[in-house]
Amino acid sequence: MGLARALILAGVSLVALGLLVMLGPRLPFRLGRLPGDFVVRGKNSVFYFPLATSLLLSLLLSLVLWLFRRR
Repeated sequence: MGLARALILAGVSLVALGLLVMLGPRLPFRLGRLPGDFVVRGKNSVFYFPLATSLLLSLLLSLVLWLFRRR
């Protein structure tokens, strides 16, 4: 039963991620371009550190996993 739940959760997560990528340009915010994401452009290089995006995704994933564990 545990493996079946994990596979279902993985499938639902992939569908949600696919919808997010597909509808991404139409969202009012851009993941990866939030305030708090750092971009340092040099002469021949670019350093990108998505701090705000990673915090937001971590909070959302923690909330989803918390909701699934409550049942």
